Amino acid sequence: MRGIITLTTDFGRRDPWVGAMKGVILAVTRDVDLVDLTHEIAPHDVLEGALALEAAAPFFPADTVHLAVVDPGVGGARRALVVARGEQRFVGPDNGLFTPFLLTAGWRAFELSAPEFRLPVASRTFHGRDVFAPAAAHLALGIPPERFGVAVTDPVRLPWPASRAVADGVAGEVVHVDWFGNLVTSIGAGDVVAGGVVSVAGREVGSVGTFAEISPGAVGWLVGSSGRLEIAAHQTSAAAILGVGRGAPVLLRLRNSTKK
Repeated sequence: MRGIITLTTDFGRRDPWVGAMKGVILAVTRDVDLVDLTHEIAPHDVLEGALALEAAAPFFPADTVHLAVVDPGVGGARRALVVARGEQRFVGPDNGLFTPFLLTAGWRAFELSAPEFRLPVASRTFHGRDVFAPAAAHLALGIPPERFGVAVTDPVRLPWPASRAVADGVAGEVVHVDWFGNLVTSIGAGDVVAGGVVSVAGREVGSVGTFAEISPGAVGWLVGSSGRLEIAAHQTSAAAILGVGRGAPVLLRLRNSTKK
């Protein structure tokens, strides 16, 4: 069976760095499918990279290797990791990028230190090519994660955005603005109150079932495909209409509660 390696970076498409990583992988094995999740993570935005992995990784088959490089600390003291979670593996910097997969029990992590699984000369500025890409390729060939180095029991975790119960509903925040200008929040599907009203930026937003139900010029909220409450607009940007972005507070109130 062919291996699968996904790639997630903040490299963009203009420069040859993504291609160089793929070249290293293919030099180790050609019996692999390479899937680009995204290379348009905002530069150095580790949280955005973590959210992208959270949204996509569960839909890949067992034994998929997720190679992710959003690495503002490259060349510094941060470790290089492989994280095994369930039957999938994650390769990249130890800077919180894999937080969604470290929030519950069942993970194992190992430092990428074995010299036989990296390039002979590793640049201090491009570990994506010289350290992470060859490690991902060898994992796809079936090398067990524990072969790569010592166990790591304290991988870095980001402060993970979550919802919280308040007197009149559930409070959260905008955690991501997607390509369409939809506001993705920290309120998960399990916290959604039927018939609730969302308040964001001082404006009430009613619920809709689909994007098509939103009237032109209006905004509405729904549970999106990533399992999070989202605020969207009709064929335009909800972020632009409301003038908000990441960090904006969001309140999901019961319809009959008193607005505060």
